[in-house]
Amino acid sequence: MDEKGLAPKLSADDVEIGGKGKAAFVIEPTGDHSFTLNEEVLERVLLQNHCKDKYVSVVSVAGAFRKGKSFLLDFFIRYLRAQGSPDWLGDGDSPLTGFSWRGGAERETTGIHLWDEVFTMKLPNGEETCIILMDTQGAFDSQSTVRDCATIFALSTMLSSIQIYNLTQNIQEDDLQHLQLFTEYGRLALEDCGERPFQRLHFLVRDWSYPYEAAYGIEGGKKILDRRLQISDKQHEELQKLRKHISSCFSKIDCFLMPHPGLKVATDPNFCGCLTDIDEEFQRQLKELVPMLLSPKNMILKEIGGRKIKCKELLHYFKAYIEIYKGGELPEPKTMLEATAEANNLSAVNAARELYMSLMDCVCGGERPYMNQEQLTNEHLRIRDRAIETFQSTRKMGGAEFSEMYQVMLEKEVDDMFEKYKAHNESKNIFKAARTPAILFVVAMVMYVFSTAFNLLGLNMLLAMANTVMGVAFIALALWAYARYSGEARDVGIMVDSTANVLWDKALKPVYKKVVDSGTERAAVSAIHRGISNVTANAAASALKGDRVKQS
Repeated sequence: MDEKGLAPKLSADDVEIGGKGKAAFVIEPTGDHSFTLNEEVLERVLLQNHCKDKYVSVVSVAGAFRKGKSFLLDFFIRYLRAQGSPDWLGDGDSPLTGFSWRGGAERETTGIHLWDEVFTMKLPNGEETCIILMDTQGAFDSQSTVRDCATIFALSTMLSSIQIYNLTQNIQEDDLQHLQLFTEYGRLALEDCGERPFQRLHFLVRDWSYPYEAAYGIEGGKKILDRRLQISDKQHEELQKLRKHISSCFSKIDCFLMPHPGLKVATDPNFCGCLTDIDEEFQRQLKELVPMLLSPKNMILKEIGGRKIKCKELLHYFKAYIEIYKGGELPEPKTMLEATAEANNLSAVNAARELYMSLMDCVCGGERPYMNQEQLTNEHLRIRDRAIETFQSTRKMGGAEFSEMYQVMLEKEVDDMFEKYKAHNESKNIFKAARTPAILFVVAMVMYVFSTAFNLLGLNMLLAMANTVMGVAFIALALWAYARYSGEARDVGIMVDSTANVLWDKALKPVYKKVVDSGTERAAVSAIHRGISNVTANAAASALKGDRVKQS
């Protein structure tokens, strides 16, 4: 505590509890009222080995500033660490730890934080999933513009599977109007894919002061929510449309009424989150609220376009969504739709590319033996078609025309990767690797034969030329061997390989082909002659046999 008795404010990097976890600052505001993505920190959270390949549930709390969002999330951490045991609230004298929070009138959280301790949970069907907690900057403080508030709220709503809308005392009309931009985005998404773009919206009404009208908890919350979202002919058309959009954009909407936590929580500067200082009714309702949101049977996995999202895939959506907020104006809902479709298609491209790489590695990767080029090409075409089929069968937003350019991107990437696989496969071809020394040795031997012949004939000038070429061939062979096995003078080795290839293509290969063709032709002629002879002999034998039959 400081000299005034207040808990010291900690930065995101300092908020660490027993080495188990800390608040990771993934989206932070800049000085010009825009936001930037801390990709390195985000990757550290989402690409942890125990969670990156598991489906994920993202629980986010958003709403006005200084309304206890971080305070609530720390109870979520306590519940998840206790694996949902009945006494998960713990010791009454233990301070509340986790996301940075404090009492007072000034905002505490800026941007968006993720708790980097990603929790795992086994669902009733036996599937293991992971849970990420998201804390957001409070809306409508004295330092944030309306655009800032809308940006944070939009990002948290689009990225979460459970969006907790944290309100105080009641659900007001302006609270509903703050959702209007996002419901418009939902309307466009519905036109595009026929599905609700957002998942669960949970209104959490704090400090509910009218339990005589509606009891604390989920039942009282349902009663109030039904009243607020009710549509009547007396309402203005705009208010009717707003309510219809909210209802159509979220797969599930519910509400929970929470009592006041107690005067000591609200007024004592030394309050540190101990349960002994929190009203018992508040604790009772916490025991109802938190399992209702986080227990395995109530867990909601993150889905986009009807497809469950893995932890590592969230990276694409974070990047795509933050990109649309870098402009100078608040984005149109259609821009959000395009960003969602882009991230959705990129995720499908990555999945198809990973499938192609996995199957090609089984065919010719690593220590797999050399494969004939024609056979390798056939395997590539087969696996390429399968990867494209995987991309096409994945449910994607944006429509067929929008997805077409991503399919073209996938095809190009696959073809580029095939060139690398071909090069890797060729490196295993021992005959090709030995072609340069073989060519040089053949040239040297041919020159040796010519040299012997010229010597016998007394052609001294031609003898000198043959000996010179033979010497150059042996020197080139020595240089090639030195460059290949020492790793030095690589340029010399490349030059020798190129020269050997030219000799093969321009001189030796035509001769070799002519000899082979000549040999094949002679073999064919010989086979024809043998066939004719056999036919003639058989005919003669048959005729002789016929004459003998007649004589008898």
